[in-house]
Amino acid sequence: MKRIKYLILFFGLLFIVLRISILIFRLPSYTISTNGKLYIISKLSESVQVFNLSTGKEITDIPLDMLSHEAVSTTDDKNIVLTNYGSDIDFDVKIIDTELKKVKKRIDLKGNIKINGIVQYPEDNKVAVVDYVNNQLLVLNIETEQIEKAIATNQKKSHLAVLHPKKAIAYTTNINSGSVSVVDINTNKVIKIISCGIGRKGIDITPDGSEIWVTNTKENIITVINTKTNLITDTITSGNESLKLKFSIDGKYCLVANSTDGTIDIFNQQSKKLIKTITLHGKTTILEKVLYHTPRPVNILMHPNGLYAFVSNSNANKIEVIDMKSFKVVSTIGTDDVPDALVFIQ
Repeated sequence: MKRIKYLILFFGLLFIVLRISILIFRLPSYTISTNGKLYIISKLSESVQVFNLSTGKEITDIPLDMLSHEAVSTTDDKNIVLTNYGSDIDFDVKIIDTELKKVKKRIDLKGNIKINGIVQYPEDNKVAVVDYVNNQLLVLNIETEQIEKAIATNQKKSHLAVLHPKKAIAYTTNINSGSVSVVDINTNKVIKIISCGIGRKGIDITPDGSEIWVTNTKENIITVINTKTNLITDTITSGNESLKLKFSIDGKYCLVANSTDGTIDIFNQQSKKLIKTITLHGKTTILEKVLYHTPRPVNILMHPNGLYAFVSNSNANKIEVIDMKSFKVVSTIGTDDVPDALVFIQ
């Protein structure tokens, strides 16, 4: 009987030690200091966390009361605009005042309009959003709450978008059509449809506007498009389920979030060669798998100073901070449930 009691006590203590170890290893560790504030949109908690990147402290947690995983700031940094996600009833956008750090407005998108992708527009009071039911690129004035333009993409289930940095051109990815629509915002017309294969997902444009890179989650490839000719120039092999991708501030590198692999691929923009793969904790050894959550990187944001990249690790409820010189994870930020969209405010 004593031996059984000792065994029970031993395994009980072992379990407690293991649980404590797991909690310690999973704690976020923010060790850097840089300027600005990071707004972290967490889907399941329906909240927006405001994190001070200089002090490493959370400033506040803003209740959102809606599911959201896409957000952008206006060009003057005074507002953050968030799109709804996952609801079949209420499709609207919410506006966060970045000075007051609270939701100041809700805009009801009347009719059968359901939006997902959102991008910053050149004018302070406007954003461009993608309606994936009616397959339109919409220009929304957040002051008047009016849709000023509705441009058909001529494709099915339009999803995400980017704007050309120097021309009045937008590019939308279209899930069901497996394509990219090239949209002239001045003439309100599609000028080109580029087939990229079923499963295309994320999209980003180089800072100089010369190339678009588009991920494909079904074929695990990245399609490179020349914006002058609107022709595909390269096809790059990526990791499994590459969702979002983002170019570095100087345009030299492209970071790709491979959600199933739990990795971040770093490609040289000019050579199109893979130069490094960063594997997030929880994916390699058996011990790591026990101590950490299975990683799932889903979104990437670059700090405007070019020194850091922020990656949403949705399974682990963390933001992984990558040093853009060493290409290593140098800090982590704890978040609410299932972090996704990230917005930087000075």
